[in-house]
Amino acid sequence: MARMHTRKRGQSSSDKPVVDEAPEWSAQDADAVEERVVELAEQGLSSAEIGVRLRDEGVKGKPVTDVKLVTGKKISEIMEENDADPEYPEDLTNLMAKAVGVRDQLDGNPNDASNKRALQNVESKIHRLIDYYQGDKIPEDFKYSPEKAREIVGEE
Repeated sequence: MARMHTRKRGQSSSDKPVVDEAPEWSAQDADAVEERVVELAEQGLSSAEIGVRLRDEGVKGKPVTDVKLVTGKKISEIMEENDADPEYPEDLTNLMAKAVGVRDQLDGNPNDASNKRALQNVESKIHRLIDYYQGDKIPEDFKYSPEKAREIVGEE
């Protein structure tokens, strides 16, 4: 979905190395990694933020290069198993945060045509994601509105 409204190519060209097991110097205890994931999720961090924390801070002083190699499960799977997953999907929440930011920028600069178009594109993506997730991860009667997005993102 990242290239939906542009004809440019992506910036990333790196591939994840193909390995079957975690390196010896990284954390190897699956239970400790899962406990740390749940602890960070309960602090309100997203799965991406948890992955960065585990990479940088690690578990018991040892970094975790790849949670799936250590535990056999993704971070989001661990969060779901322990009922620590967020109320709304992470990609939808991130798009809503982006829409709130663009809308705030437009409040101060109402003639900013490029951000008006950017807001249309972001809200278009939000509506498509709501159609995709509706009934499965979000309620059937969920309707997007800027006020609701601001409420979900946590800004007032």
